[in-house]
Amino acid sequence: MVNYTKIVLRMLAATLCVIAVIWLALWYFIPAPPTTITIAAGIKGGVFSELAERYRQRLARQHIRLDVRLSGNGMENLKLFEDPDSGIDAAFLFGGISDSKQSPDIVSLGRISYAPLWVFYRGKEALDRLTQLKGKTINVNPATPVLVKRILAAHGVVPENTVMSEMLVVPAIKAMKDGALDAVILPPQGIQSPIIRPLWHDPQLRLMDLSQAETLARLFPNLNHLILPQGAVDLENNIPATNVNLIATTNAVVVHKNLHPELIYVLAQTIKAEHGEAGIFHRAGEFPTQTDPEYPMAEEALDYYKNGPSFLQRYLPFWMLNYAKRLAAILVAAIAIVIPLFTYTPRLYAWLVNLRLLRLYRRLRLVNARLKTESSAERVAALQTDLDHIDRAANILPARHSDLFFALLMHIRFTRTELASRLVTLRG
Repeated sequence: MVNYTKIVLRMLAATLCVIAVIWLALWYFIPAPPTTITIAAGIKGGVFSELAERYRQRLARQHIRLDVRLSGNGMENLKLFEDPDSGIDAAFLFGGISDSKQSPDIVSLGRISYAPLWVFYRGKEALDRLTQLKGKTINVNPATPVLVKRILAAHGVVPENTVMSEMLVVPAIKAMKDGALDAVILPPQGIQSPIIRPLWHDPQLRLMDLSQAETLARLFPNLNHLILPQGAVDLENNIPATNVNLIATTNAVVVHKNLHPELIYVLAQTIKAEHGEAGIFHRAGEFPTQTDPEYPMAEEALDYYKNGPSFLQRYLPFWMLNYAKRLAAILVAAIAIVIPLFTYTPRLYAWLVNLRLLRLYRRLRLVNARLKTESSAERVAALQTDLDHIDRAANILPARHSDLFFALLMHIRFTRTELASRLVTLRG
């Protein structure tokens, strides 16, 4: 008698084992993303630290915590990010401080904004070329020293003929106001940042209107020519009084290549929401960019910028995305297993039943063979028990529509008749 309970339990145990193996494999190949991102954001109170705070608020809505790590300047920001023991996942970087050759493990999430280099100077004489800083005392901010010194050197302004310092922003501005400096080249800041705002109203200071801004933008791939429109700082007092030509790099958000793809997606979503609107220097949709002149783009960010959120991202919160992907993978694997089962199981089942019938046929042939050779009535009568076992085994088989099944029943009846006749002969 077939024990169907054991068969069902074995099938259930096998199914659970398969599901467990698939789940463990998915746990390894589709790991759950971390819920914390650490970002390097430059100096406290700078443009990047303000951006990081806005990012923190947006990411908190996705139940992701953003830890902000501050540093001294742009170069220190890069060093901190590249330190494998720092635990930093992402960073804000000024353009021109590195590239893919110097930092091969960095991928970009796109450029997020223009970063004007503000050149303020003291005096009544109007300056419109960087060459005019030759022989003066100037301060180059340590946030972007390499790029700025390259630009100055192209104008013949070098340490051999000009006194250069690398003070931070606040002491450098104070030194210029006190007369110790003739000019300062400030790091990228917003036009209404607390650092630059007081400078607009200081009658002793002027912002350099670079007449060669377009030329510089063409000679240096990392630079852009911007125009600060008349009155953009203060419409009421018409500051600046005329359009001002500026040069600017672009700010980037970069991550490590091995950062979890889901975190890259959610960072790209945050960046697009934060920087997609228009500003003084750019139109709506211009940022974030889908290309980066210095680093390769992260594929996940590029896909998001081109195609928008995926179906799952559109309808599920961040913490559910990974579980949904695992479930989808399990369903795909289950379908890949179940469809062949539906196709081949009936054939396998019919083959097994026919195999059982053939075995019963072999037993029946043995009974027939012994029936012809046995000469004792007692031994022939014993064959009746074997024949009854074969009959019962045949009648419990589920394939009662099979031609082989009916043929077996017919031969059982024929053998039973032969057996009875043989007994009559032996006992007569």
